[in-house]
Amino acid sequence: MGTLILKKGREKSLLNRHPWVFSGAVAHKQGAVRRGEVVEVMDAAGNFLGRGYYNDRSQIVVRILTFQEEEEIDEAFFARRLEAALRLRRTLLNNEGTTAYRLVFAESDRLPGLVVDRYADFLVVQFLTLGIEQWRETILDWLEWRLQPRGIYERSEAEAREVYEGLSRRVGRVRGEEPPELVEIKEHGYRFWVDVRQGQKTGFYLDQRDNRAQVAKYCPGQEVLNAFSYTGGFGLYAHGVGARRVVHVDSSQAVLDLARRNLESNGFPAETDEYLAENVFEVLRRFREQGRHFDVIILDPPKFAATRSQLEKATRGYKDLNMNALHLLRPGGILATFSCSGAVNADLFQKIVFGASVDAGREVHILERCAQPGDHPVLLSFPEGEYLKGLICRVME
Repeated sequence: MGTLILKKGREKSLLNRHPWVFSGAVAHKQGAVRRGEVVEVMDAAGNFLGRGYYNDRSQIVVRILTFQEEEEIDEAFFARRLEAALRLRRTLLNNEGTTAYRLVFAESDRLPGLVVDRYADFLVVQFLTLGIEQWRETILDWLEWRLQPRGIYERSEAEAREVYEGLSRRVGRVRGEEPPELVEIKEHGYRFWVDVRQGQKTGFYLDQRDNRAQVAKYCPGQEVLNAFSYTGGFGLYAHGVGARRVVHVDSSQAVLDLARRNLESNGFPAETDEYLAENVFEVLRRFREQGRHFDVIILDPPKFAATRSQLEKATRGYKDLNMNALHLLRPGGILATFSCSGAVNADLFQKIVFGASVDAGREVHILERCAQPGDHPVLLSFPEGEYLKGLICRVME
């Protein structure tokens, strides 16, 4: 096993158990250090700091797996880590009303590069780094043995896998049955049809599960605009509490068709809703020109800033989006607005929404804050795992 020696004074983050080693922190290497293989990391004085897998194609040259010198990286190690991830989600594992959730969340579960999602009887996996790829079969064997799914489907298609990890895109069935075109799941008792093979992320926005219920509290009897609606999650929850009508807006007609099907599967009046397969920014501007207004507006856009270099453009996008939404709210109306861009922290996001309220000439109260649920945990030593933030606001009358 090769060793990386850090520059003097560059060990603090590892002593605080942050799992990344950046290339600029490395002084030199000792022994055989090969891409994808496990290496030891030591400080300038030769003290053990951690053990993880190495890849010099990335700025993150080592992703730490363990900070315990006596802990070896072997099949038993991965079995322990995966079992620990299941224990963290034990309340979900036996919840018949919710059959879709995240089982493994990469660094936050101390398994960098690995994502595992459950969709009823199927698992969807992502192997996103070269290091975790080396243990692919070990992990698949354990998941198949421990959880006994009908099938395991792989969605290792992130661009970073090719650009930074030197891996080709891989999508398809890897164990058991091929999932059907649509998999039926339950979430808080509601039924959803999910396309795990081609849908967004691994098929569904699992991280908004609790936020959908949180926002729904404001929707009884209201007219709701569900922007970036995808397959209708927020809108379905709104109908579940008696919303008067929902306007669903998404760029894809296919997902809007699925939103209608999801509503009908739960016995809600899908025919009374409006479905617009258009650009959300353009729809908001048109509604403003037409003088249309809503009681509740939900903004759940895709990631605007994957990296800090995209932050300025993303900030403008979020501000424009929220400003136009605020113009469309009736006095006393509710704005539920979200950002899943990791580069946009909660403080910046609040400032963006504040700037939008000033430009819109509306005074706004923050009623509640939203975040990702417990199956997407945030390790205190790895704050980068916190990416989803939201505000539920009321426009003053």
